[in-house]
Amino acid sequence: MTPETTNETAREPVLIDLALQGGGSHGAFTWGVLDRLLEEPWLKIEGISGTSAGAMNAAVLACGWTNGGATSAREALAAYWERVSRASAFSPLQRSPLDRLMGRWTLDTSPAYIAFDLMSRMLSPYDLNPLGLNPLRAILAESIDFDRLKQAPMKLFVTATSVRTGRGRIFRNGEITPDVLLASACLPTMFQAIEIDGELYWDGGYVGNPTITPLVRETDGQDTILVQINPRERTDQLRSAAEILNRLNEISFNSPLMKELRMIALLRQVADAGSGEGARWARMRTHSIKSDRLAEYGASSKLNAEKRFIALLKEEGRRCADEFLSRHGDDLGRRSTADLDVLLAEC
Repeated sequence: MTPETTNETAREPVLIDLALQGGGSHGAFTWGVLDRLLEEPWLKIEGISGTSAGAMNAAVLACGWTNGGATSAREALAAYWERVSRASAFSPLQRSPLDRLMGRWTLDTSPAYIAFDLMSRMLSPYDLNPLGLNPLRAILAESIDFDRLKQAPMKLFVTATSVRTGRGRIFRNGEITPDVLLASACLPTMFQAIEIDGELYWDGGYVGNPTITPLVRETDGQDTILVQINPRERTDQLRSAAEILNRLNEISFNSPLMKELRMIALLRQVADAGSGEGARWARMRTHSIKSDRLAEYGASSKLNAEKRFIALLKEEGRRCADEFLSRHGDDLGRRSTADLDVLLAEC
């Protein structure tokens, strides 16, 4: 389904919600998905829930939208990821000559990455980075007008994890600040916890990656498109320590989402489809956009923001979104294309 085809058929608008996973530089895949979806004038974004890189994409999109709709939102996302890739050029975490020779996008043989990985197991961010510096703070300041963000037409939901309680907190449009976005992306072994309202927060992926419930309860959209970055399944054997640790992290960051989707599937089965709260759950339609290629790049590639790699991920995101629209565009507003009931059979 191309933009030209959509314009010719003058399709009635469909309200959608977006659920955006986090995953470091792999968030450029989500950028590609959003870039393609924003080309469709009949898709009206009602709400966006995001964590970590997903939260960054959500905030940049919403802020850009306030400057001139979908076109400005696409331009804002492009400018944000350009700044990210430009900043990465000065990072000590670069691919080694061997990685480049082998055509790999991982940092597995990078001396700086290996040294940082080893030190992070023995020293905390308070030891390694006592000033709490984070290059993303300056990038966010350039990319987002947080006053304008409060006026965005779509509802934003950004999740961060309380260090004290281990519970998630969902921040909405008027509460979102640079600290909130940095907290949502704050990996405990890399960055100091972010203080917000006297409470310390870490990466939101531990409790919701992303959080789905507010999209069901607080928006009018009945179609939720989940953009997945972290592989749910792997078929290859895991033998090295790095591979095992990577898989444990993937399971940990997918677990909250899977539990919430199972809960939603169960509620949909028992909810009253008539009216009120029950109707929201019963009428929810779910969809998913993902790529098997992301599993091939390895965990360390999430710290690689080289311009070429970012461009590759973006194009993969656009390809997957285009494929989704071609196969399921007509299902939006009518039926689910992701079967959540399968998750109940796994319990």
